[in-house]
Amino acid sequence: MINQLITKMLPLMPKKLVRIFSSKYIAVETIDDAIRVCRTLNAQKVKITIDLLGEFITRLEEATENKNAYLEIIERVEKEKIDGNYSLKPTSFGLLIDPEACYRNIREIVAKSASYGNFVRVDMEDSQCTDLEIELFRKLHREFPKNTGLVLQAYMKRTLQDIKKMNDLHRTEIPLNFRLCKGIYVEPADIAYKKYQEINDHYLADLEYMFQQGMYPGIATHDKPLVEGAYRLIDKYKVSKDMYEFQMLYGVTPDLRKSIVDKGHTMRVYVPFGKEWFGYSTRRLKENPKMATHIIKALFFRG
Repeated sequence: MINQLITKMLPLMPKKLVRIFSSKYIAVETIDDAIRVCRTLNAQKVKITIDLLGEFITRLEEATENKNAYLEIIERVEKEKIDGNYSLKPTSFGLLIDPEACYRNIREIVAKSASYGNFVRVDMEDSQCTDLEIELFRKLHREFPKNTGLVLQAYMKRTLQDIKKMNDLHRTEIPLNFRLCKGIYVEPADIAYKKYQEINDHYLADLEYMFQQGMYPGIATHDKPLVEGAYRLIDKYKVSKDMYEFQMLYGVTPDLRKSIVDKGHTMRVYVPFGKEWFGYSTRRLKENPKMATHIIKALFFRG
């Protein structure tokens, strides 16, 4: 109840107060500062994927603005020679308003990234978006097989079947590239697993299938048991280190991240930035009210 109460109160709190919490997990507001964060991570032998905040837009004009912003971000990141790629949320480009307009916007971004030989990851959002985002990925992948990837959420009961259905896109010379995460959106129990161990078991089952098929997984987790489970599967299938990577969110479990890097595994950190940090922070909290305890610590017990 306390967590739920804090969740409802957070959007009413002064932004400066919320920023104390969110600054640990959201890089910055400007591209200049984001580049500095990316350079710091690169110096720690960590690759990045950069994301401009601003999901679930309500006007197509916002989609055009976000597209143009991404095109500028790509120019800047490539010019600065940052070791990283790009992630984007389709609802930032009008997915729930006009799917075809969304596709055209994102295709332009992918084409720009591909012109530099780089890569764009299509993020997975809540269940109302799942079919639309898989179809969007299919269309992009047909034209840009080396330059597109998709996020999948292990807590969704459909995920393993979704992976199997996309096997028709898989080619040995161009393996399918999926980021596998647990999933954070609040979904009903009839379509999503709820228990911790249940989610972990399905995560590792999905990951094992990807290794069996020669796909390239981004192993996105901050959960040490899942990291150790991934290590076992890597050893079991003798997966070479250029056929997977670990991924984490900016500001989360830095010690575990360092231990993975020290073992010689590729690590990529998701770096969200932008002026829409407040909405992002409050949405993340609504999706996962258990974070409220961490927010209390961040607000009142800094350090």
